[in-house]
Amino acid sequence: MLTSLQNPLVKFFRQLHQAKGRRSQQRFLLEGTHLVQAALAADYPLDIVCYTPAWEQAHPTLALALGQQAKRVETVSEAVVAAMATTQHPDGVVAAAPANLRSPHPTIEGLGLVVETLQDPGNLGTILRTAVAAGAEGLWLSADSVAPDHPKVLRASAGQWFQLPLAVVDDLSAPLAEWRQAGVQLVATSARAEVDYWAVDFTRPTVIVLGNEGAGLSAALQRQATVQVRIPMAGAVESLNVAISAALLLYEARRQRGRWGGGAVG
Repeated sequence: MLTSLQNPLVKFFRQLHQAKGRRSQQRFLLEGTHLVQAALAADYPLDIVCYTPAWEQAHPTLALALGQQAKRVETVSEAVVAAMATTQHPDGVVAAAPANLRSPHPTIEGLGLVVETLQDPGNLGTILRTAVAAGAEGLWLSADSVAPDHPKVLRASAGQWFQLPLAVVDDLSAPLAEWRQAGVQLVATSARAEVDYWAVDFTRPTVIVLGNEGAGLSAALQRQATVQVRIPMAGAVESLNVAISAALLLYEARRQRGRWGGGAVG
């Protein structure tokens, strides 16, 4: 069992806390039972898994499955796993996985999502989770956004990170122009729009385009939209959190496309 905080493996995992370290190692960090379960369920490759004896005792079946899938498994002390994790109270397991984003298909047949200059990892993780729940085909993220492999993005996605194809794009105007030429509907939110979001025909092939938390969508991408919509708000409220806006539009699109299986809140 690894007990020394000076072990090179601790340094390796701590490098994954930062974007620079994740880029240099070409790996990202998974923290907690739920995320490693999600990786296994998606058959996502795992390089290194570290867990405490107490965690192994509590999850013997999962520990066995991780041993079969991961290239390396180490038993570590509580202090070591705490040093490897970014969370204050890790539940006893962390893993390192290769940074292999699954790119979405460039052709939109149903529903896609574009997000520009998103900065908050919690927002991105929530949007990922909601997009999967609403049946989106993929997400295109501008390169100046928060890194999609940020530990908080993974946690906020509640394991759905592995289910949604995602592309990081230097110039979002290029795919938007191609979709527009192909007849795909490009829906952007705007405070100046006169059309309520539920009045749009989301049964058509559609890409929802959302912008930065504070500044909103850039003027350049706003001009590329074929439809601009508003989210009506009462009182003095001027805007909604971008993840909430994404949820409203995604679920309206899903509602128009028909009912689907049940789910749970949580």
